[in-house]
Amino acid sequence: MSPKAVQYRANSIIYFKGDQSDRIFLLNAGKVSLSYVDIETGQEVRDLIKMGEFFGVKSALGRYMREETAIVLQDSNVMVFSVPEFEQVASKNLRIITKMLTVFSNQLRRIHRQVQNLMVSDEQVNPETGLYKIGEYYLKNKRYGQALYSFKRYLVYYPTGSYATEVTSKIVQAEEFLSRYGSGTPSSPPPGPAAVAAGPAPRAAAAAPAPASEETSELAQQYYNAVSLVSQEKYLEGFKAFKKILDGGPDPEYTAKAEFEMAKCLFYLKQYDSCIKSFTGIAQKFPKHPELKDALFFVGRSYEEKGDKARAGGLFKKIISMGPEDDPVVRKVKKALRALEGATA
Repeated sequence: MSPKAVQYRANSIIYFKGDQSDRIFLLNAGKVSLSYVDIETGQEVRDLIKMGEFFGVKSALGRYMREETAIVLQDSNVMVFSVPEFEQVASKNLRIITKMLTVFSNQLRRIHRQVQNLMVSDEQVNPETGLYKIGEYYLKNKRYGQALYSFKRYLVYYPTGSYATEVTSKIVQAEEFLSRYGSGTPSSPPPGPAAVAAGPAPRAAAAAPAPASEETSELAQQYYNAVSLVSQEKYLEGFKAFKKILDGGPDPEYTAKAEFEMAKCLFYLKQYDSCIKSFTGIAQKFPKHPELKDALFFVGRSYEEKGDKARAGGLFKKIISMGPEDDPVVRKVKKALRALEGATA
């Protein structure tokens, strides 16, 4: 496999904000701009790509949604790389690595400055309001993953805060969107480079997510109240709150979440046999559970706490083999395995 040269016509789109792709681009000839919203002013900004410059790197390497739209201003020739192809080229060229680091550093400094300006305004926004406004910003700009993270952080730090009711409702909105469309946008993803080259395809409008029912909102509030208890290390109270959801909740999504969180509480309560039994049951019931590696990690840690180092080490190695290497759970497991092997050496 090798990078492919693709011709893009003026006024076509290489990718849209919110798309998810592992493709990285290099401008050989022509003119391309990146369009995004400035978080400080709320105004649209367009940055021109220089010839010989890579773009789409951060989102491809980080495996998250595009933060900008790449617009072709005049007929352009673009090299399209997969992540492995880019890594191979970059590893042999120190100049590329240096240039990428410079670009990323400048972007981080700009974002840091803008966030500081937002926080240190004439109104002197307090941290609680600031965190809520960050979630609001992301939700308004349809960056639902970031909005969900911000709002969940809010409930962890301010479980009975001024915006707790609104935040719970907005969490439900963001989760409904993500459950419908995954990590992408409501519109269908644009076609690949070869198809887009001839010009932008019309993007179908999506139906707006249905408003959450009162029952679902109440269940969501119960769930995040329980999460808040766990974040305060009130594991027994959290366990009881999750069990109440599991026993009476009509929503299979929240009951499944509650079952998973109950098993984690059992670990923190040092009920290791019960923790192993619970997570083993979850793994058998949902062999493709999105948090299966995390479940196995808690089983491994439970065996470690029980003194069964061999079983714990075997589970840790199994999780690592499930990859990928940059997965936060895999990194956490590698650290645990090193500590375990150091203790048994």
